[in-house]
Amino acid sequence: MAEPINQDDIAAAERVMGVTYTQAERAQSLETLEAQILAAKARRAVPLTHATPMASRFDPRLPGFVMPVSRSGLRLSTRNAPLPDDETAIAFAPVTDLAHWIATGQLTARRLTELYLARIAAQNPVLNCFATVTPERALAEADAMDSLTCAGVSLGPLHGIPYGLKDLFDTRGIVTGWGAEPYRDRVPESDAAVTRRMREAGAVLLGKTTLGALAYGDLWYGGRTRNPWNPQEGASGSSAGSASATAAGLCAFAIGTETLGSITSPSDRCGTTGLRPTFGRVSRAGAMTLCWSLDKVGPICRSVEDTGIVLAALNGGDGADRGSIDAAFAFDATASVEGMVLGYLPEAFGDGATAIDHAALEAARGLGMELRAVTLEDLPYASLINILYAEAAAAFEELTLSDRDDALCWQDAAAWPNKMRTARFLSAVDHVQLDRLRYRVCEALESMMTGIDVLIGPFRTGPMLVASNFTGHPCLHLRAGFHEQPTRMPGVLGAGAPGAAPDAAEETFRVPQGISLWGPLFDEGRLLSVGMALEAALGVADQRPPPAAP
Repeated sequence: MAEPINQDDIAAAERVMGVTYTQAERAQSLETLEAQILAAKARRAVPLTHATPMASRFDPRLPGFVMPVSRSGLRLSTRNAPLPDDETAIAFAPVTDLAHWIATGQLTARRLTELYLARIAAQNPVLNCFATVTPERALAEADAMDSLTCAGVSLGPLHGIPYGLKDLFDTRGIVTGWGAEPYRDRVPESDAAVTRRMREAGAVLLGKTTLGALAYGDLWYGGRTRNPWNPQEGASGSSAGSASATAAGLCAFAIGTETLGSITSPSDRCGTTGLRPTFGRVSRAGAMTLCWSLDKVGPICRSVEDTGIVLAALNGGDGADRGSIDAAFAFDATASVEGMVLGYLPEAFGDGATAIDHAALEAARGLGMELRAVTLEDLPYASLINILYAEAAAAFEELTLSDRDDALCWQDAAAWPNKMRTARFLSAVDHVQLDRLRYRVCEALESMMTGIDVLIGPFRTGPMLVASNFTGHPCLHLRAGFHEQPTRMPGVLGAGAPGAAPDAAEETFRVPQGISLWGPLFDEGRLLSVGMALEAALGVADQRPPPAAP
């Protein structure tokens, strides 16, 4: 039997919790702490499966919020490009072109699927971006779409378009291993909501793209996912495989998720166009939970318009996801941005900004929009990350308490096993106060966004990565240019995962860099309009990485 706690135990715990009590207060605490510990142990004895949600829900809408009015649904640009003879050009074509060629009979879904499967076979051994490839299923789905096409039936702009699905979405009968050793043989019995919606839209599943273990970084049980522009470095994470495969032309698009940078960071590293929608817009039912109040689902593509097409298919409320919010999605790819107000934080374009950042701002200035400097309230935004750690530790409590976290290959201070263990020492009172701070942050971003249509800035604009993820605001990240640099540290948001530091004297590589756009809640349409205009002005979206050869 464990010895009863004493005042010395409380004094030692005070240092961990950052508080100080008197001897009298410690003596008094002894009268209630034993009961508190017993209550915690009793709760741990109740099995809580990974599918058990939190009773509380995060809603990004402040009092008085008015949902944007749906203006026109989905209106796409007109595409009449002829089918190229070059198969590489077909592989890298935007979804808009692929859909046109399929609809007009110039291209079959089977031929396109076979093309991507061949590219996966040739390049995946280097890029390590697909955890599972499903050729038989893909070809069967492609044939089914071709049959519908021959019968004059189209399921929409994704009809017959092959894609990759992040390996945290359940796929019935197909391993969904979450990138983590304890789950590498996990085979779900049903499909996630996103899997179903993609099938209903006519998209063809090529396979499951890799993710950093339990949605963190680019290191998984199969190794590290690589950046196509420089395969010596990681793709960043956690939607590492979705960004790497899309950038390398191994699929037409892919689905990713973001809790804190997991769509935007690999998109920055690999040069893809990633759209993190408003929190609640896309159902997470049947997806691995990392953080109930933070997880978001979105597309990773090679063009801005494509992200709108995919989001239209993903969009919709779902009672199976307690965080789901039913909201219309409107996007007009032909809309003008003239007269819009584009905000920016002046400090984001200060000493730490690159020439590419400044060029993107100048390009935006020439698009007929008004540029307006804005300010964001000074708050301890980084403190909010403890909410993420607490929810993640709760979601995977069984791994920690059973010591099965020892099976994960990444084991240093920045890795999940340590983060989840140390999260056990977070104060419940501080956690409630963090939730209240989160509300203040929602108010701060609402104030900053008032009077502007879109905010522009580098990926690491001040606290925006943290702040906008916790408020649920949408973010579009698109390629803005290229620069030469040595191989970077592997891992999370560009650093932090195991691996040797690069040698400053080693060879340099031409790698992409992006720019971020943030918009008001549930108003992705305006965000995409600005993104399309900026993409055209920058003129770098169609450049391709070299083939990844063994």
